This record gives sequence, C-alpha cells and structure tokens, in this order.
Amino acid sequence: MRLLDDIVASRRALAGFVIVGFGWAAFSAQMPVIKAQVGAGDGAWGTLVLIGSTGAIMAMWLAPLMHRLLGQWAMVVGATVMAAGFVLSGAAQTPLVMGVALFLAAGGSGVADVLANAEVSEAEAETGRSLMNLNHGLFSVSYALAAVAVGVAREGGLGPVAIFAGVVLSVAVLSPWLILPMRRLAEEDTQDASGMPRLLVWVGGLVVLSAFLGEAASEGWSALHVERTLGGGPAEGAMGPALLATGMAVGRLGAHIFGASWPPFRVMVVASCLAGLGLALAGVATGLPMAYAGFLLGGLGVSVVGPLALGLVGQAVRPKHRLAAISQAAALGYAAFFLGPVIMGFVAEGFGLRVSFYAVAGIMFAVAAILLPTWGRMLARQPAPISSSG
Repeated sequence: MRLLDDIVASRRALAGFVIVGFGWAAFSAQMPVIKAQVGAGDGAWGTLVLIGSTGAIMAMWLAPLMHRLLGQWAMVVGATVMAAGFVLSGAAQTPLVMGVALFLAAGGSGVADVLANAEVSEAEAETGRSLMNLNHGLFSVSYALAAVAVGVAREGGLGPVAIFAGVVLSVAVLSPWLILPMRRLAEEDTQDASGMPRLLVWVGGLVVLSAFLGEAASEGWSALHVERTLGGGPAEGAMGPALLATGMAVGRLGAHIFGASWPPFRVMVVASCLAGLGLALAGVATGLPMAYAGFLLGGLGVSVVGPLALGLVGQAVRPKHRLAAISQAAALGYAAFFLGPVIMGFVAEGFGLRVSFYAVAGIMFAVAAILLPTWGRMLARQPAPISSSG
C-alpha cells in the first residue's frame, strides 16, 4: 500500500512532527489558564510570546550547526528541550519565567521541526514521491487529538504541569524514532553554500510565513476567542484549535492522496483565499457553530500552502544546500509564530479579538493576489526541474 510505504519512508520525520504537535496542542489548548496564571493582558501576552519565540527563530537558523554538533541525536535533544520548556511554562507564575519557558520550548521545537522537514525533503529525493503534505497532515492529526485530550483533561481537573508531563512521556516513547540516520555529505560540501538561490529561498520562506501566520492566528487565539468573546467553557475552547487541526489534517492528507498531480501554485492560491474566508468567518461569528466552521475552513485553507512551499524550496536547490535552504525558509516561515502573537495581541488590545482575525484574513488574501504570483515567476526562471504551473 503506497500510503503505508510513504509513512515508513518518512517515519523519523513523522515522529518529530508528532512530538511537536503534541507539545503545541497542549500549550494552545491551555492558553487561557496559562495566560491567567501569569496575570498578562492581551498586549503583554503578545509581547511575552514574541520574546519567547525568538528561541524558535534562532534555533531554526542554527539547526544545521546543531546537526553538525549533535549528529544523529540532534532531533532527540531538540524534542527534549521543548518538553522541558513546556513543563516550565505550566509551572510559571511570573512573566519572566514564562518568557524563559517559551524560549526553551520554541527553541527546542524549532530544531526538531527543521530537522524533521529536512528529513522529509531527503526522503522525497530518495523515493521520488511528494511526502510533505503527508507528514504535515499527520502532524495536524496528532495536534487535533492532543487538543481534544487536553480539553477533556482540563474538564477533569488536571493542571498544566500534569498535562505537560504527558508531552515528556511522548518524547520518551518516541525517542528511538527521533534518532537521525548517518546521512552526511562530504564536510567541504556541508560548509559550502555558494550557488544557493537565496532570494528564491527567502521568498519561499515568506510564503510559508504567511500560511503559518493564518495557522498561528487560530492555533494560539481560537480557544481564547471561544471562551472570552463567545462565552464557551474549557472543553468548548479546546475545540477551536482541535477543529483548526482537523481542517489542516483533512486538507493535507487529501492533497497527498488525491492531489499529487494538481498544479501547486493554483492549489496554494485557492487555499490562501479559503483560509482568508475561514478566518474572517471566525472573526464575525456570533455563536460557537459559526466560529467552529470558520476555524475548520481556515485550517483547510492554510493546510497545504506551507508544506507545498517547503517542498518546492527543497526541490529548488542542490542536495548539499537542502538542509540550509529548509532551515532558512522554515525560520522565515515560523516567524509567523513570532509575529502572530504581536499582531493578534496588539490588535486585540486596541480593537478586539474579532478585528485581529479580520487582519490576518486580509493578509491571506494579499498572499494569493501578490506574493504567490511573484514567487511562481521566480521558480519558473529557476533551472531546477520544478513544476510551477498554475
């Protein structure tokens, strides 16, 4: 069965994605109680997450160095640091401790995420099959399941530290699959980045950033929107990120199974518009069903844009540049989780959470109209055999 073969081919990357999905789902679904625990307002919380998220950006840029230093253990170490940071965030009582905790959690997950994406790109090169949507889709499945489980645990009276202990357990169980293969190029090749099309990689990173910004808007703030704006309870709040992840899982797995031959740029343009519609619907929602529909639609829209863009970046460069290109594009892309809290937090502070969702929806429409056509023209001029039709 081809699907099973694809899972086996990218099993190490998949283990990393599952761990990262568990960790961030546990954090996002507990955001209301953790935010209240440190006594931060919307603007202060946005700044706090902004400071903490610098760990992710730094880690992603430094992921190739971490791989050279730690070798096959790099993803294990990244996942362990992430889990420790989340446990500390669950125990934090002050903004300072929370900032340190988020720096560790985001930094560790940043290393694990870049290495997982690079591992998928290597598996794609070895098998000749597209695997990014599959792996990111199964990340979304793990995220959705974890978000629902956290909602049930919160309703049952478990606190943040106890819930994050489950993330630690998952790292321990999956650690054998986090060990990377000894797949190394000659040392002179790994140090030589000459000839890498940096502008193309960075514009691809901006496409990833835009997609992940739409994801971050719902992932980090949907529970707060449901509970504070619409008056939902803890389990109802947890359904926000769970439905986002469900939409993303359906979109990514559907694209892997049915859409391998679809023109990637046409898919990304349509998906960006769909994400904008979903986020706008969540913002205008007057009740839980409408908000849930918006989160589901938004997740379906943003689902394929980031994986497709990362896959195209990996195909656009020579094998010796692949890890560096993926790390740079991912670092730019994951700046969404750095910028997202700022945009959402400060807009919410000044105009309300509804307007925050409208702002991100507008960004997604701009991506479809401006950024994607620009990047498509750049890829069409690139000598590498990439399909950018559509």
